[in-house]
Amino acid sequence: HYKDVLWKGVLPWVFDDLLRFVFPDADEVFDFDKKYVFLDKELEAIEREQSTGTGVRIVDSLVQVFRKDGREEWVLIHLEIQGNTRLQDRPLFPERMFRYFYRCFNGHERPVIAIAIFSGHDGMLLDSCYSYDYMGTQLQYSYNVLRILDYKEEELINSNNPFAWVVLAAKYALLRGANLDQRLLAGKLFIFRKLYENGVFEKKKLQSVFKFLDQYIRFQNSETIVIFKNEIDQITHKENAMDIFKEVAIEQTKYYFVKNLLTKTEFSIEEIASLADTSVDFVKEVQQEMQEFPEDLNEE
Repeated sequence: HYKDVLWKGVLPWVFDDLLRFVFPDADEVFDFDKKYVFLDKELEAIEREQSTGTGVRIVDSLVQVFRKDGREEWVLIHLEIQGNTRLQDRPLFPERMFRYFYRCFNGHERPVIAIAIFSGHDGMLLDSCYSYDYMGTQLQYSYNVLRILDYKEEELINSNNPFAWVVLAAKYALLRGANLDQRLLAGKLFIFRKLYENGVFEKKKLQSVFKFLDQYIRFQNSETIVIFKNEIDQITHKENAMDIFKEVAIEQTKYYFVKNLLTKTEFSIEEIASLADTSVDFVKEVQQEMQEFPEDLNEE
């Protein structure tokens, strides 16, 4: 799913901010002077064991983070991003979290901190713990939960934490109803203007949040992209605007081209991929998104 890829791309740049967002005392606990490490290969091995073929789509990250105290040299942060899920898949998520926990703990013999980020509309319907009870054998595994819709807009706007702006962008992306493009445009421009004019964090981190913002919040009409670009030119006085959005513009143009071909033609997925000069997987992702969020959901 294209949004999974966006979360995966922005997390390495704002991971320390995520920890500060979830844990107010993060700077007292973790040694951010030492570089944290994303353990992709270790996680891939766990995922191969974990695969159940259920269709649950989750972004996983396993991160090595050093602590300030001498009791533990480092801890593992198990992070999950979960969007909207099918009704039958929702009960599977807590068990998946538990299975990851014991495999991480068994494989590394280090403390494990688990964080689940629920980025979809159904976040309130997903549990924050896994329970097991069978003939006197009982177990309850709880994990930290961050539900995008739990946070008020004012709370996020007043935060000086870069991750708060990632949450705000994800929150705006969940908007539905009438005049959707106008509301998305207003929210997207508001975030861009605040970040660009205030310069609240370093350039690389800023650019990663910009890219997340621009690709995560997608307009329904291609005309709105032009309006957005013109507004960005005015805000930046055309300084660095193309550098920030060049890749984004190419990706969005391809997205709408594929969407139109899926809607208005009878070409096969392979033919559409060839016409759009993109991968079959990308076409399938656009097709799945159209099925999950058809146009009529955006109108009241």
